[in-house]
Amino acid sequence: MNRRTLLQSLPALAVLPNAAWAASQPSADSTSATVYELRVYHTYEGKLNDLLKRFREHTIQIFDRHNMKSVAYWTPLDEPAKSGTLIYILAHPSREAAAANWKAFQDDPEWKSVQKKSEENGKLVEKVDSTFMALTDFSPQLR
Repeated sequence: MNRRTLLQSLPALAVLPNAAWAASQPSADSTSATVYELRVYHTYEGKLNDLLKRFREHTIQIFDRHNMKSVAYWTPLDEPAKSGTLIYILAHPSREAAAANWKAFQDDPEWKSVQKKSEENGKLVEKVDSTFMALTDFSPQLR
């Protein structure tokens, strides 16, 4: 599934409540703006449920500790993506904050332990696509 098809298929209304929260957060200066990160995880065959379990039980809580605001998570309804794809959006105060957040996440001892344990029977994720996005000036106002 290419990014254009993916973006066109995401229900925008599902994103708005959490995006509104992120947009309402105070920023360090008036020039910084919330950035959204679209992430698409392509799993190895048969590993999607293991990845979903890892997110459900560990990853999201670790994201929270590192100021990585979860906007929403999806799994596709149609094959071939249905059996091996996780899609989600994170909000960060800025691109610089996103880089710092990801570094802190990757260095987190709990994350390293969780990742190692969850991959005892093989890696879960074959490929990750990441796209940073900014709201356009014509986007509906977020409340």
